[in-house]
Amino acid sequence: MAETTETRGTTFTKPDDTTLVATRIIEAPRDVVWAWHTQCDLVRQWLVGREGWTMPVCEIDLRPGGGYRYVYKGPDAPSFTMSGEYREVQVPERIVSTESYSESPGETLNTLTLTEEDGRTIVRTVVEYPSKEVREEVLATGMMDGWAESYDRLERQLREMQAA
Repeated sequence: MAETTETRGTTFTKPDDTTLVATRIIEAPRDVVWAWHTQCDLVRQWLVGREGWTMPVCEIDLRPGGGYRYVYKGPDAPSFTMSGEYREVQVPERIVSTESYSESPGETLNTLTLTEEDGRTIVRTVVEYPSKEVREEVLATGMMDGWAESYDRLERQLREMQAA
């Protein structure tokens, strides 16, 4: 049976030993949410995890075979890099990519799906880890809280944009 946890409006499910599924409903149209996932000037504003973190480097080459690289810097922590290769890109609904971190073993396969419903977007990310041990090691870092906090930040940014 799948284990499910809700963190700050984001639902995390472990459907099996090596997979994590994150689901969040964003109050914005899919095209807007897509842009905030794929354009560096926008990504840097929200996809930084915990409060106080920044992304001094953001590179995105959004095409199959292209790649991405994000360098994160925390207030009291060394910087680290997240990077990967795009395997599949279906604008504006789906991205399949690999992901690896400079300080963690293994590579994940991630599938991001954006589904629009009544002007809102269901953001669903499936992360396939190389093993249960790697998944649990990553989750022990507080990754779910940082992920949910990033989505909180995205929603604040979108509300501010809509109010302007």
